[in-house]
Amino acid sequence: MKLDPIDLKIVAALQCDRRMTKLKLAETVALSPAACWERLRRMDAAGVIKGIPLAEAHSRP
Repeated sequence: MKLDPIDLKIVAALQCDRRMTKLKLAETVALSPAACWERLRRMDAAGVIKGIPLAEAHSRP
């Protein structure tokens, strides 16, 4: 799978904070939450990332 610059931003953001909420990750990479989630699912399916570790916003302290 070839990663584009936005995919690389997502990976970099997750390396900094694997517990980031879906909304915060989407804001960080300047995507809608749905578009960001779709990219995450695609990278997970391709084995680029292992599991999707994102927390829901309400579960963070």
